Amino acid sequence: MTTTGQGRTDTQKLVAALCVTLLLALTGCGFTPLYADNQTGGSLRDIRVELDEHSRSNFLLQERLNDAFGRANGPGSWVLTVTSVKRRYPQGVRVNNVATRYGLGLTVSFVLKDAASGKTALADTVTGQVSYASSDQPYAGVSAEQDGEVRAATAAADLIRLRLSQYFAARPTP
Repeated sequence: MTTTGQGRTDTQKLVAALCVTLLLALTGCGFTPLYADNQTGGSLRDIRVELDEHSRSNFLLQERLNDAFGRANGPGSWVLTVTSVKRRYPQGVRVNNVATRYGLGLTVSFVLKDAASGKTALADTVTGQVSYASSDQPYAGVSAEQDGEVRAATAAADLIRLRLSQYFAARPTP
């Protein structure tokens, strides 16, 4: 083993040079994360969310999507129509056949259309799944279910945002 005047071996120098070479090669590979400042972010900000019916779940979903998109008021170049179905089911059951936990599934079908032409660009379905503990006190049970509904809407909105980001990232820029 040969050491240089500064106490480094030739092997250490070789490893350092190899690491620098690999880092330089990665910078030119063209990888761009979805959250980078590019056309994807601008496209998400340009989506107007519309509801097929007014319900608490849909309102929560619309709010979460507008927050995730960084949406400003305005007409938007894209229209995202969402339809949701909420399903609540018992998960943990006591000996006396009373549920101690519930699962909450929010299945959301969405259609992305070009606002100018009305042409469908993307249609898909996602499901936000959460669970919550039930309570013997009525108010606590209602509060837990409402919290579960907020979390399910947030999970579904995150999945929709990710799916739309993938769509816009793969789409050729005009």
